[in-house]
Amino acid sequence: MLELIPQREPMVMVDQFFGVDGCHSFSGLTVTAENLFCCDGIFTEEGVIEHFAQSAAARIGFLFVQNNETVPIGFIGAVSKFSIYTYPRVGSELWTVVSIIQEVGNITLARVKSWVGDELIAESDLKIYLNK
Repeated sequence: MLELIPQREPMVMVDQFFGVDGCHSFSGLTVTAENLFCCDGIFTEEGVIEHFAQSAAARIGFLFVQNNETVPIGFIGAVSKFSIYTYPRVGSELWTVVSIIQEVGNITLARVKSWVGDELIAESDLKIYLNK
């Protein structure tokens, strides 16, 4: 997992990457009490946003590693249309889908959604800039 993203412990917010299928990628996180973004057994909004950003980074990392290329550093240029419907609790397993809406040059617009079981817990649009 760590070869796909630039973050290191204790800031790693993606612990599984399931792959890419067309314009979609799939990642996950098991929420633990030790997570920096857990407060009183709840995974906070900031943690969900960081998980979204790292899920997008894992997709990019995976594609570059597959092509034997150096993984570039990316930056979140904007978070928009963020909605959180349920705060995940310790022990929750997040299943996250990053769907690419548009890629132009070094800029990517993605829609990210995360579920716990069958329940959609949050969604957002991310604008990502790759420094390559």
